[in-house]
Amino acid sequence: MKTTKEALIEKLKNSSCNKVKLAIVDIDGVLRGKVVSLQKFISMLDGGLGFCAVVFGWDMEDKSYDNVSVTGWHTGYPDFQAQIDLATQRQIPWDQDMPFFLADFEQDKEQGALVCPRTLLKRIRQRAVDAGFMPQFSQEFEWFNFEVTPEGFCRAEPEVAKPMTPGMFGYSILRASLKSEFFNDLFDLCHKFGIPLEGLHTETGPGVYEAAIQYSEILLAADRAVLFKTSVKEIAYKHGLMATFMAKWSESLPGNGGHVHQSLWDNKLENNLFYDPEGKWQMSQMMQQYIAGQLHCLPYILPMFAPTINSYKRLVEGAWAPTTLTWARDNRTTALRVLSGGKKSTRLETRVIGSDVNPYLAMAACLAAGLYGIEQQLDLKNPATLGNGYEDFSNGTLPSSLKEATRLMKDSELANSLFGEPFVQHFCKTREWECREFDARVTDWERKRYFEII
Repeated sequence: MKTTKEALIEKLKNSSCNKVKLAIVDIDGVLRGKVVSLQKFISMLDGGLGFCAVVFGWDMEDKSYDNVSVTGWHTGYPDFQAQIDLATQRQIPWDQDMPFFLADFEQDKEQGALVCPRTLLKRIRQRAVDAGFMPQFSQEFEWFNFEVTPEGFCRAEPEVAKPMTPGMFGYSILRASLKSEFFNDLFDLCHKFGIPLEGLHTETGPGVYEAAIQYSEILLAADRAVLFKTSVKEIAYKHGLMATFMAKWSESLPGNGGHVHQSLWDNKLENNLFYDPEGKWQMSQMMQQYIAGQLHCLPYILPMFAPTINSYKRLVEGAWAPTTLTWARDNRTTALRVLSGGKKSTRLETRVIGSDVNPYLAMAACLAAGLYGIEQQLDLKNPATLGNGYEDFSNGTLPSSLKEATRLMKDSELANSLFGEPFVQHFCKTREWECREFDARVTDWERKRYFEII
């Protein structure tokens, strides 16, 4: 049952809290927020809150973009009007149970709503609801943990950061016990914070964990995924650790996936519309059209799945991440993996997505592409990969760099029709900025390769 404003105010006034934490999510999936007094928070429930437009006008290092139009020095960085979503109410169990809420810019139609990732997902979700579908999604994450503090990390060379645990111990009960206090805190505190985990285990690689978040309605699933990443980092701080969701920490180790699982249900959540007991592999025609839509759209929406320079270091052959436009049943070498067999569990896993992703954008892209396939009644002509997906070039390959992927998306009529031209142009310009920032830097690889010999 939804929390009414009056009931919420009464609950907060009767609690011991005198402050509330609020946050929005920027284009990179970074939480940007503030702590306000309880009195100020109550006043915001009617009028909303002004949030500096710079949160959509700078990158993850707080450098202002010089190429975007929706906000910038040319606009003077005014406030965009955000609205608090009462349904996101939580208490932060590792921070004195401080009340926490997410906000977005859905009502700021001429400004914030054009570029807000959460608002974009709400818009795509509504298309599904209007068509009679209830999208059920979840995300799983892999990430590295290191025995280092932010101060120590800034002083030292990043590559010498010490992994939390040594060795390649995937699915290891033994290694999970080595830092059991951190392991158990992750599971228990995330649950208390409204992020229930279906599973948590070690992955292959030194200090690597993987977590699967319980599935839910798509907007809640994205909220949980965004908050999970920040929660892990904050809980890690408490244990003298740092967590990274970089897609590829080291060229010699597997990358970090952020796979998204998805299915469509009827509006009463009684029937999984992807399941057909008479279909091949129990796949319904709708599921096949949904898959066909993602395969068709993937080359033109890839930056929403792989948004950084580093993302494409993960998308390499033989590293548990896809490189080809492929699908299959229960095959971890393809871009799309079908999991079928049960009326409740039949679903699609999009494996292109890395842990460095903005979950709102990844889920919006998954759903929009799948709906496109259904609306266009696309046939799943692409044959399923029966063996090694890295060797199946029948449908082509994924773009191999952020620069190439961004160019395809920016020039795509398809992407503009799915997400709206204002969002696509803003997002692509932020990715072009990311490429220019990288191109202007001299890397350690260059220094080591050229310093002496050339």
